[in-house]
Amino acid sequence: MNIRKGEPLAASTATMPLTGDISRLFAEHHRRVLKAAYRITGSMADAEDVAQSVFLRVASVNRPVDNASSYLYRAAINGALDLLRRRHAARSEPLEEAATVRSTGSGSSPEAEVSSRESARLLRLAIAELAPRAAEMFTLRYVEELGNREIAAILGTSQAVVAVTLFNARSRLKKRLIELERGQQ
Repeated sequence: MNIRKGEPLAASTATMPLTGDISRLFAEHHRRVLKAAYRITGSMADAEDVAQSVFLRVASVNRPVDNASSYLYRAAINGALDLLRRRHAARSEPLEEAATVRSTGSGSSPEAEVSSRESARLLRLAIAELAPRAAEMFTLRYVEELGNREIAAILGTSQAVVAVTLFNARSRLKKRLIELERGQQ
């Protein structure tokens, strides 16, 4: 994951150690960690793997952080993005997955469902190719639907930096999605 020791993770006066009562941290934050990872990976199995690695890492850390909630949330996002990056080489989906494609609306066709799933896969792939900080900001903004002010507070930066980073990330993603749709890996 992309969390560095000693790096401030959020502006907060409450310092909470990540040691001690891991079961309490797990009970309080597991659902949010799992949901954040799922939104990025699109797979519950992958999200569970990410959540497990986040909490295993927390269990092995022996230091306080400024905001345990923010730390765990960012760790989930970074872990999910790292998972997507590692799987970049594996671009195919098993044929068995096609059996799970169902129509979600009266006007939805199987072709539209497959196209939608493919678009989501390409977007995940393109996000994984962004710089880690840009991918994290993009995910917080467009997947988690946080505002620029909230993102700036979580990441300890200014709203201007967030806005510029998001603008550049959207530009890169648009270009990369066009390339991916044309089959230019």
